[in-house]
Amino acid sequence: MEPKLRILVVDDEQDILHLVTYNLKKEGYLVEEAHTGDDALRMVRERPYQLVLLDLMLPGLSGMEVCRILKKDPETAGVPIIMLTARTEEMDKVMGLETGADDYITKPFSVRELVARVKSVLRRVEGTLAGRKVLQACGIEVDLERHRVKAGKQVLDLSPIEFRLLRFLMERQGKVFSRDQILDAVWKGEAFVESRTVDVHIRRLRAELEKAAVGDCITTVRGVGYSFSDEE
Repeated sequence: MEPKLRILVVDDEQDILHLVTYNLKKEGYLVEEAHTGDDALRMVRERPYQLVLLDLMLPGLSGMEVCRILKKDPETAGVPIIMLTARTEEMDKVMGLETGADDYITKPFSVRELVARVKSVLRRVEGTLAGRKVLQACGIEVDLERHRVKAGKQVLDLSPIEFRLLRFLMERQGKVFSRDQILDAVWKGEAFVESRTVDVHIRRLRAELEKAAVGDCITTVRGVGYSFSDEE
């Protein structure tokens, strides 16, 4: 079974939220809601969404500003956005699209139109989404495009070195690598880096995984080095 696509609906009108959420769930999507621009930014940064339906007129941070911030951030720039607004002026539509929005729906809209627009945008980005490389094992998800590591619902706070170390081991599950091999691959020949540095970063990585209640998938092979395994 393919994973359901997750959509974030951002609107300060409860009736609109209920209408949109109900109908998108009927289509089989996972739908979450936000009432403010600040909440929308926080949620998109905390977890991946395949689409954001974003009202232009929000209290505090406007939808236009939310779109601008998301599209400027490399980690969220690829998330497609459909603007929802009661404003019909052509300039508003142009500004929204120039800010990076993928489509624009004017209120009031029909449910059929909304669903059709959602499906159309998702089809356009389907190739990008399918091409995104995500490593999954041992309850860990490594999104290589967004440079993000999650364990369950928790986003792990890894340093760039720890991210590269985890990626290297996960991409080569079951194989054992010496400290020198890991140094060459992860530190890429940096001078003045000792082999014991690998041990330090392995400990830090294990500590982060332990905080997220993920089992210890990084195995120490005495006298040889380290390996990643998803086996119980």
